[in-house]
Amino acid sequence: MQKLFALLSVGALLFAAENTAPEKIAPLGVYKPAERGYWAFQPRKNTAPPVAAAADKAWVKTPVDAFVLDGLKKAGLRPAPPASKATLIRRVTYDLTGLPPTPEEVDAFLKDESPKAWENLVERLLASPRYGEQWGRHWLDVVRFAESDGYEYDMHRPDAYRFRDYVVKSFNDDKPYDQFIKEQLAGDEIDPNNETLMVASGFNRLGPLRKNAGNQNVASSRNEVLTEMTNVVGAAFLGVTVGCSRCHDHKFDPFRQSDYYRLQGFFAQTNENDLIRASAEEQAAWKAVVDPLTTEMRKLQFSMRKATEEEKGKIQAQLDAIDEKMPPPMTAIYAVKDDPKKVSPVHTLFKGDYLQPVESVGARPLGILLPENTPETPLDAANPRTRLANWVADPDNPLTARVMVNRVWQYHFGKGIVSTTNDFGRMGARPTHPELLDYLANKYVESGWKMKPIHRMILMSSAYRQSSQSPNEKIGMEKDAEISLLWKFPRRRLEAEEIRDSMLAASGRLKGDIGGPSVLIPIDQDLVKMLKRPQYWVATKDKSQYDRRTLYMIYKRNLQLPFMGVFDAPDMQLSCSRREQSTHAPQALELLNGQLSNDLAQSFAERLLKIGKTDAERIDLAWRWAIGRAPTDKEKRLAATYLDERPSDALRLKEMALDVFNLNSFLYVN
Repeated sequence: MQKLFALLSVGALLFAAENTAPEKIAPLGVYKPAERGYWAFQPRKNTAPPVAAAADKAWVKTPVDAFVLDGLKKAGLRPAPPASKATLIRRVTYDLTGLPPTPEEVDAFLKDESPKAWENLVERLLASPRYGEQWGRHWLDVVRFAESDGYEYDMHRPDAYRFRDYVVKSFNDDKPYDQFIKEQLAGDEIDPNNETLMVASGFNRLGPLRKNAGNQNVASSRNEVLTEMTNVVGAAFLGVTVGCSRCHDHKFDPFRQSDYYRLQGFFAQTNENDLIRASAEEQAAWKAVVDPLTTEMRKLQFSMRKATEEEKGKIQAQLDAIDEKMPPPMTAIYAVKDDPKKVSPVHTLFKGDYLQPVESVGARPLGILLPENTPETPLDAANPRTRLANWVADPDNPLTARVMVNRVWQYHFGKGIVSTTNDFGRMGARPTHPELLDYLANKYVESGWKMKPIHRMILMSSAYRQSSQSPNEKIGMEKDAEISLLWKFPRRRLEAEEIRDSMLAASGRLKGDIGGPSVLIPIDQDLVKMLKRPQYWVATKDKSQYDRRTLYMIYKRNLQLPFMGVFDAPDMQLSCSRREQSTHAPQALELLNGQLSNDLAQSFAERLLKIGKTDAERIDLAWRWAIGRAPTDKEKRLAATYLDERPSDALRLKEMALDVFNLNSFLYVN
């Protein structure tokens, strides 16, 4: 009992400490040596490939191999043998483009006996416009790109797709990452007349947005907007959980609450800026329709305040009717701008509550990465986000390059050198190969922040070209069950977009159009009714658009396509650093009974009937189109037996096609 009272007393003291407003903020310094000495905040080391491992010329094809082999030897492990060429072309094609290789591409690679066959394949895929779609999608996950506001209204953002297209093009162009950072954080400050840079500045508006009866000027909403802008800088660019210090000093990392609000200070002038692209005449016509409706809506909203509950229901019905008459917003660029007349005061907030400001602060990057007592800058200083972007993209920033090459490593091997890719702090994972991480980060900066040289170094390595099966499986699993040391290649399940796109490709229906407004496909009306304003889901009229890559389907926060949700697509409320890979019954049910899989299986069957002349040919084509290889003897025998037992050509082939979509060989990359 005494222990219980003691624990309760300690808990009471901690609660009191947490819930007592501080009298003043922490000073501009001072950080303890242990805080500054943490590895992630230290300058990158000039590491070199381990000499002993590098001497193994038979296995060491790039510097990556020397680091990996050194780690394996220290753990008493050996690498797996090389994967087959058929496995490799499927692996790297999905890796770089998110699509399966065609049978023609597979055949050409298998027949190519030249020493540069693999290198030529890698170069072809890096030059493909599909590369930007796949790797741009990874970045869109990180910055939680979506085309609606979230929260209860979840209003559609009709022009947000321009940011998606900007990202895809940036990756295809291999835009230097430091430039990419500056354009997103401060494109409008760099050149407000450059349309591309204005689109890039929309990065600052990607977060969820709560709308309070349409009023976006209230203090609570502004506080949430600034919070979103600040948090994503920590998560996406710096790989730290700085958002955890919004309400109090970070419990584990050296981020003071004052650090958080000083970082927020760079956004104090930032305000939304929708650049209307309509002519003056078009704008006048639009206003002629909207203004009377808006006036009527405001009158009803005012009367709502004094109405009884019964009257409120009738008024709400009138508001909904008016809302349905509203024309869609005019085409615009979804951007931001600095407004010196609208500089939000920035204070440390007691427990993050905007109603309890403690002390005002200026703008300054994270103190742990600065010399002691680095001063703040005024909130109304010119081009604040450019100053922030220059600091983030500084080659000497110890986090930025490390974080990005770690993301690249993760998307190639399924797990980063630091497995917690958005958290390099003390509660995150430690790097499995710290010297390799610094080596890659240094090469990244030296190559002008270009990503494709890093891809080449990884993809040309023996580590990447290992088989996913090892003769030393037992000892490997005993010593490194998570395959962090890469004693074999980690197999992975395709992501939601890749599965859908692969089914479209196998069926022959995949459209290759790049960019443009996002597509809304027809969905179950019961799902539409769950939206607060159902009229915001109107299917795209051109039905051929339904067969475009999933990247170009609308990403709506409050209404995720069922197929996407069941295969672990994120909801885009928060930065998604790594897709989950769950396995559960609804996935099999979706692939067997879902409308999408059955529709595409039907098209797949029709394609097989049209091109294949015999069952044997159709079985061979089915595997080559869907899986990238010929069927095994056992698969041929089982498929032939199944087809012989069915009475109708169309039905039997459709069911076989559906079975192929459910094979592990289709859903997983080895």
